[in-house]
Amino acid sequence: MAHPILFFSKKIMTQKLIIATRESRLALWQAHFVKAQLMRCHPDLTVELLGMTTRGDQILDQSLSKIGGKGLFVKELEAALADGRADLAVHSLKDVPMTLPDGFTLSCVMAREDAHDAFISNQYTNLSDLPHGAVVGTSSLRRAAQIKHRYPHLIIESLRGNLDTRLRKLDEGQYDAIILAAAGVKRLDMAVRIKALLSLDESLPSAGQGALGIEIASHREDVAQLLKPLQDVDTTACTEAERAVSRALGGSCQTPLAAHAVVEAGQLFLRASLAMPDGSRVLHSQARGALMAAQQLGEQVVHDLYKQGAQEILDHLSSAAV
Repeated sequence: MAHPILFFSKKIMTQKLIIATRESRLALWQAHFVKAQLMRCHPDLTVELLGMTTRGDQILDQSLSKIGGKGLFVKELEAALADGRADLAVHSLKDVPMTLPDGFTLSCVMAREDAHDAFISNQYTNLSDLPHGAVVGTSSLRRAAQIKHRYPHLIIESLRGNLDTRLRKLDEGQYDAIILAAAGVKRLDMAVRIKALLSLDESLPSAGQGALGIEIASHREDVAQLLKPLQDVDTTACTEAERAVSRALGGSCQTPLAAHAVVEAGQLFLRASLAMPDGSRVLHSQARGALMAAQQLGEQVVHDLYKQGAQEILDHLSSAAV
């Protein structure tokens, strides 16, 4: 009697991952955090870092809106993913362009840190305490426009560089206060420098602020599977709604646009704003909906902003950029 022939398939497991990361202190913290989480979920996995310097890190004497936007922080990392030097790239999600180049995907969004903007000063306790003519440093047109709208007596000046550089400039007296993303300050154990968290009415955050996004080459299903335990359902839904707003309105460093969502009672609560750069006009919209309908919720808010006159602001921004 002939014996049946048995076929066995051997599952090939990824044993080593390389994370592409910028070399700033905060970026390295984020990459090491992801590395630790991956090794906790997959004890047999080896994870290494590939430190890189991006154009966004190199050009510090001009505002991001003038040199190409936050995408300058990810292009070199994407090149490493494309040529196989790295398997994944860790980003602050607020720095990730709303539409990725062909061949790349945002595979994982991790649980969000504090999404608020932080007020940091050596003399004052909040924006409302600053005297007429006080100088506030920020790298964000979004923050600048919202602050100018509420506090027109303040002077807003550009502030570039990594976290340590920005704090040093404050300590040297170049600014009376600076505004930073609270998440980065907290991640580097420097929360003691924060005098106040700005309310969402004072400064609505940018899309994705406080969350970490992990980008991979689209064909790397093996890496996507390893990242699944790191995915946070609520943060993913919130940031999908936020990024839908930014994507629909052409959100970039040249656009004073904010979008922030939270999960309340099992539903998404999304708020968004679009402003003139000088703060003379700020549009607001908000909506609630199911977690599974994040994209549609973002589109609903965008539709409302257009009804309020968003196109006029976008046209102004477009003409000013020419």
